[in-house]
Amino acid sequence: MKFSVFQASSQGGRKKNEDRMGYCYTRESSLFLLADGMGGHPQGEVAAQLALQSCSALFQREATPVLVNPADFLVSALHTAHRQIAAYATEQRMRDSPRTTLVAAVLQHGFVTWIHCGDSRLYMVRAGQLLKRTRDHSYAEHAARVPQRPIQFNRNVLFTCIGSPADPMYDLSEPQMLQHGDRLVLCSDGLWGALPDPEIVVQIDSAPVDQSVPALIDQALARAGASSDNVTVIGVEWIAPDAAAAVPTAGSQPGEFLDSAGYASTIQDVGRDGMLLEVEEDDELDEATIERTIAEINEAIRRTAARRV
Repeated sequence: MKFSVFQASSQGGRKKNEDRMGYCYTRESSLFLLADGMGGHPQGEVAAQLALQSCSALFQREATPVLVNPADFLVSALHTAHRQIAAYATEQRMRDSPRTTLVAAVLQHGFVTWIHCGDSRLYMVRAGQLLKRTRDHSYAEHAARVPQRPIQFNRNVLFTCIGSPADPMYDLSEPQMLQHGDRLVLCSDGLWGALPDPEIVVQIDSAPVDQSVPALIDQALARAGASSDNVTVIGVEWIAPDAAAAVPTAGSQPGEFLDSAGYASTIQDVGRDGMLLEVEEDDELDEATIERTIAEINEAIRRTAARRV
């Protein structure tokens, strides 16, 4: 399996960055994740972090080195993230639970399958053409698809998310066969809210992802100005196994490598190389507390796996 990936995030004009992103992979399977903690609810950045950590822990357990069924895994991962956030809210005796969007994609055996809940998006681009785009779980997107009912909605109002009291709704794609050079973009609404789809498609296809992703973020920040939302993007280019230009699996962090178990992740170290801004000192939960919570999640998943054996 060969791919090129670059990820980056900017706080924009907000007081803190509630977006989280990352990817993990084995020699034969990879998982890309992006979550946008929801404003208007407490600790959105915690919800996003918990979602990514629980999904990646599940991937580490089940990708040995491939997932038996990527679609089933993605559904299970989404529900696991939802339950972990709900459990955290209960343990903390919170009146309102933290909430987040989630978009996740699995690349395996030359196919990509994705799932999403909320309005964080995935774009699939081939030779400068948009092949697929997720549809937001928002009233604005729904109204736009029903032209006989021209009702105006705030684009930020979602009808489902991860961590809410109700079970999350989600869309799951069919497996899509990848061709050499196909690009995938996972992004938060800070990107697509500032740039129309055609601009995103043209830019992601204009240069290698380590150049096109930063350029996309710069364009979104410039377009939105001082009121910019957090902008977070993961760009992936698929490299066909028999392509002359094929390169080894590579990430946005230098020196990345598979561990002795054949697994690597950027999610375990969210602050590395400044890819995500640190939680502000006056936040109720600091990064150390988040990491302790994550360790508890991983241990709970390990215990669950042991009980099933």
